[in-house]
Amino acid sequence: MSKGTLYKIDNKNNKNKDEIYDKTQTIVSFIISMVIYAFVLIIASKLFKGIYVSSFFYALIAAIILSFLNTTLKPILLFYTMPITISTMGILYPLTNMIILWLCSLIMGDNFVVGSFINLFFISIFISLLKMFLDRMFGMRK
Repeated sequence: MSKGTLYKIDNKNNKNKDEIYDKTQTIVSFIISMVIYAFVLIIASKLFKGIYVSSFFYALIAAIILSFLNTTLKPILLFYTMPITISTMGILYPLTNMIILWLCSLIMGDNFVVGSFINLFFISIFISLLKMFLDRMFGMRK
């Protein structure tokens, strides 16, 4: 064996360690992001009468469901609501977040309840802004 072959073997082992580290870092950042989202939901339920979360556990479940819906359904909703968003100059952009919150409420039942249309409008804006602020504060997004 030559030195180059040993170097390639060592490089391969280091690459596997880096991949494991990256996967672990991704999992940890996902968990931190879900906990932040759950705290945002709890804060919103304490400040607004239009949203109810029964406990932190259900807020964590709602955070996972909301993240899944934001990843899968939100791009489709943005595509279909784009004409009304453009015609209102962006005022109805929170409409997509309202729909996502309402769907999460339907999935969660009595453990996560959102109120009327007007309350939902302001709650969705509050949740979006607070989540964005906390994500940047904890370094989840740059």
